[in-house]
Amino acid sequence: MLELDDVLAARDRVAETARHTPLDYSHTFSAMTDADIHPKLECFQRTGSFKIRGATNRIRTLSDEEQAAGVVTASAGNHAQGVALAASRSGVDSKVVMPETAPISKVKATKSYGAEVVLHGADYDDAQAHAHELEASEGRTYVHAFDDQYVMAGQGTLGLEIVEDCPDVDTVVVPIGGGGLISGVATAVKGQNPDTRVIGVQAEGASTVAQSLNKGEPQGVDHVDTIADGIAVRKVGEQTFPVIEERVDEVVTVSDDEIATALVLMLERGKTLVEGAGATPLAAVLEGKFDYDDDETIVPALCGGNIDLNLLTTVIVRGLVDQGRYVKIRTVVKDRPGSLNDLLNVVADERANIYAIQHDRTNRQIAMNATEVELDLETRGPEHVDRLLTRIQDEGFEVTVLNGPRIED
Repeated sequence: MLELDDVLAARDRVAETARHTPLDYSHTFSAMTDADIHPKLECFQRTGSFKIRGATNRIRTLSDEEQAAGVVTASAGNHAQGVALAASRSGVDSKVVMPETAPISKVKATKSYGAEVVLHGADYDDAQAHAHELEASEGRTYVHAFDDQYVMAGQGTLGLEIVEDCPDVDTVVVPIGGGGLISGVATAVKGQNPDTRVIGVQAEGASTVAQSLNKGEPQGVDHVDTIADGIAVRKVGEQTFPVIEERVDEVVTVSDDEIATALVLMLERGKTLVEGAGATPLAAVLEGKFDYDDDETIVPALCGGNIDLNLLTTVIVRGLVDQGRYVKIRTVVKDRPGSLNDLLNVVADERANIYAIQHDRTNRQIAMNATEVELDLETRGPEHVDRLLTRIQDEGFEVTVLNGPRIED
């Protein structure tokens, strides 16, 4: 079982490469939750992720012979970059197997840190299998993304920083993929402040830990589906699971829509870019996925900032939709001069901004003398959307909402 001494020993090995990242008080998120929110901005870490900590600790513990033979790993992106940089700084050759679906930005970044990249398989587990083949055929040491005591200990140095910078912390919220980060952080935090809660967060589309805790042993799923690619793992680790079982107080899940909303809020209000996995702890806090008291000191660990720009565009739009700030509607107008203007006058009167308009006269489900119109609109919130739709309908237009904000029960 990983212990506090392992994490303390890792701190000296990691310090030369990894940054001590800031822990910032957020007036915005504190006001939104009535709690005392201090985001741990690990998204400012070298390579943009906490993974550099565990990778450095593992590589620094290799023998001379192992270092000469080189290392190999599998990763969806962040661990890849951590291993690449850690290996380069130690003079060790590295080969990284990434899923064929890995974001191009992470592939390029991994290469830039000095690793040879091999694209293989549909997801992390496929890439991992191929990496083990290379381990056997080339005599390299496999650096696991999470299921390794040295990796877990290295990730735990983030927990040491949290306690150092916020000694009165009540609750630490940490994302879970394979469990390496939360195992290390829980060991570091509980080893120094036993009464501090540690809450784990998974994406709904990659939720294996809750099932594993119910069964009492690691459970896997056939596939994962989430925008939080950094925690899209099909099975929690064999070595990480006992630590989670013993030291993590609660595990909750968040949806992709909730992740998108948290990411957009962090970008707009916190002026900080985080990736999907990094946004999950904040999403869990904002959505009240676990109970906490007013004025409770909570540290959500925003563990990464590497996000593909194409995905970021989609996530931002989804986040705006959920907040009622972007809506797409469809209606039908008479195909005659002035009809479209009547519709647009309503939109203008209600102070909605038009992003785009599309006409379709070819839809065979509408009359020959009509045209279908789709409007992409910028709005100011759910109440504004409701008022706009009511006004359009009152003017005689039938409206179909193609997307819209989440409606609370």
